[in-house]
Amino acid sequence: AAAGILCYVGAYVFITYDDYDHFFEDVYTLIPAVIIIAVGTLLFIIGLIGCCATIRESRCGLATFVIILLLVFVTEVVVVVLGYIYRAKVVEDEVDHSIQKVYNGYNGTNPDAASRAIDYVQRQLRCCGIHNYSDWENTVWFKQTKNNSVPLSCCKAALSNCTGSLTRPMDLYSEGCEALVVKKLQEIMMYVIWAALAFAAIQLLGMLCACIVLCRRSRDPAYELLITGGTYA
Repeated sequence: AAAGILCYVGAYVFITYDDYDHFFEDVYTLIPAVIIIAVGTLLFIIGLIGCCATIRESRCGLATFVIILLLVFVTEVVVVVLGYIYRAKVVEDEVDHSIQKVYNGYNGTNPDAASRAIDYVQRQLRCCGIHNYSDWENTVWFKQTKNNSVPLSCCKAALSNCTGSLTRPMDLYSEGCEALVVKKLQEIMMYVIWAALAFAAIQLLGMLCACIVLCRRSRDPAYELLITGGTYA
């Protein structure tokens, strides 16, 4: 169960990243998600080993279980550290470095991936432009269309007759997208951090239980034959 939840958290990061990948140039931002999926897969295998070793009360199996859990625990500590680092300055720097180029590449057509990404972000996060809707005036798309309008994805969801015209700024989202994209991605990284911390605690409990079973086995008296002669009843 723990392994399944961990893999779900990692997959959630990947799926969300797919919606925002145009705002990143550094693929290493996905390292925490890759690690947490790998840990989830490994944790499933480790869980099977732990169950079998506990049922059979195998000292070798339990010792292996504890060692592997310890290694996974260290890996999850790395996930927490990487997640915290990427959540802080790196995400902000990445978005700040690439968002201007993404907006300049907007052409308003549906098949274009960058255009779809911008429209998706503006609708989902309810924002317009990089810092505000006036940023669209500096884009190539705005200068080519010459209709003094921003994309319809800037229109407030409650309005049905919005045309994106800058003559009616009250119809448009007033907040810029850069700060909201950074905030959203930092929230995703926090999910990774909390998931890793939660399952690190579960693994500590697993290691403790395995150590208790190992200690009990070491105190058990050795079995001896009751009949030492050559005949058996």
